Amino acid sequence: MPELPEVEVTRRAIAQVALGHVIDEAIVRVPRLRWDVPADLARVLAGRRVASVARRGKYLLVECTHTQRAPGWLLVHLGMSGSFTVVAADTPLRKHDHADLRLGDRVLRYHDPRRFGSIDWLPVATLAECEAHPLLAGLGVEPLSEQFTAELLWQRTRGRRVAIKQALLAGNIVVGVGNIYCSEALFRAGIHPAMQAQRLSRERAMRLVAAVRETLTEAIAAGGSSLRDFVSGEQEMGYFQVNARVYDRAGQPCRGCGNTIRKLLQGQRATYYCSVCQKR
Repeated sequence: MPELPEVEVTRRAIAQVALGHVIDEAIVRVPRLRWDVPADLARVLAGRRVASVARRGKYLLVECTHTQRAPGWLLVHLGMSGSFTVVAADTPLRKHDHADLRLGDRVLRYHDPRRFGSIDWLPVATLAECEAHPLLAGLGVEPLSEQFTAELLWQRTRGRRVAIKQALLAGNIVVGVGNIYCSEALFRAGIHPAMQAQRLSRERAMRLVAAVRETLTEAIAAGGSSLRDFVSGEQEMGYFQVNARVYDRAGQPCRGCGNTIRKLLQGQRATYYCSVCQKR
């Protein structure tokens, strides 16, 4: 599943091409993804100008303005296998190309083999109003924002008996730190992924916040991680996973101490860790 770094890489690529341009035509080929695509979306979008491209967690928010129509935002989630790429207008269609936004000689193309993603229209004026939407309202703070502090993480983990990795993945403390990046950040912070969240000390919270920021920043710079379907908005593969310290390295030597990297399942998701470098 595309996580925060992959969505941020996509956001930047779309913004670079689309900002200030008018949507000449919108085409919806598949009316149902995870939920129904609004039936009038093609009509609503045609003729609007792309004013901004934002991200909230793993959601893309495209502000679409018009001088004679009410403002609104396109809300897009890439689901398990989706991508939102920039292609030339004459690029042949592939199977699972479900929607297009044409901007002159370029097209923003939504591709989603599993159809677990979503495309919706929010008829509101501001980003703050978007964030009141039920899909966004319960999200935690952004991990690269000033709001994500060691004190906040420490406070929000008090009384929580779940594993620290599960607490990070839940998305209600901090948003977008997906499975790959949880494993990597916990390794960098020296914290065992199965440690109860309530046992996180303030000192460890400081290390973990720093590790999350560092991991996500490096992943964005690397174009994200391409494990199966993901390609960036510029149709490029991410390569963060190539230099991962623990993720998908079970049975291989730890890059820190040489001990064998182990794997365990948490909430049906694979977790990778070093039992020497990471303490409970």
